[in-house]
Amino acid sequence: MAGPILVFDSGVGGLSVVRALRRRLPDASLAYVCDNAMLPYGQREDVWLVQRIRAVCEAAVVASGCSALVVACNTASTLALEVLRACLSIPVVGTVPAIKPAARVTRTGHIGLLATSATVSRPYTLRLIQDFAADCRVTRVAADALVTEAERLVAGGLPDRTNLRLALAPLWDDPLLDTVVLGCTHFPLLGSWLDEAAPWPVTWVDSSEAIARRVAQVVPVVAHRQGVETSFVTARDERLDKGLAAFGFAPPSLLHPA
Repeated sequence: MAGPILVFDSGVGGLSVVRALRRRLPDASLAYVCDNAMLPYGQREDVWLVQRIRAVCEAAVVASGCSALVVACNTASTLALEVLRACLSIPVVGTVPAIKPAARVTRTGHIGLLATSATVSRPYTLRLIQDFAADCRVTRVAADALVTEAERLVAGGLPDRTNLRLALAPLWDDPLLDTVVLGCTHFPLLGSWLDEAAPWPVTWVDSSEAIARRVAQVVPVVAHRQGVETSFVTARDERLDKGLAAFGFAPPSLLHPA
């Protein structure tokens, strides 16, 4: 019997991908796992992260009985995607910054890349820029503070407008910038707040819809959704219960990675 589609992230950012999956595959059963005990990933060593990501994903795959894994985290995808595909027998779909679609939609040729410090300067990201946006100006901005603001929002709080403005400020040196890549899955959760903080209208581009399309292609048979669905965390945090419930998930179970 087919199992659910499991969405993995270091925190609640993967819920932006859950939202896209709900639109694309409304009848599909989903499960969610976040490694909140080790959030944020961007401040940890790469070798340690690969081992941790593998341990959490392997434990969650077993616990959920899933039919596919979506790595809804740019840092995890750039580091551990091939390792996960080698050790798991189910399809694994990753996440990359949406540089290519942003290069297609910009009218001025000036793109912003808003990501975590772990993603914004990683060689993988630089190759994406060289391959798909070589004829564009790309302003890269590390905005780790936005992860905290998205986590606060999902937990029932309100983002700090001052922190949002400060995080975005390096983007606005050139009024020709018209497109911004949201290179962390946390950031789309702040959609309306980002619009409010921008000094002029820009097109925000993220990878959630592309991920949902890819899942629909590689996972032809999935379990059908029946009521609230399973979620997992690696550290107890009651503030997450309400946020996960808003996306259709039951209060999370505690996961114990090996």
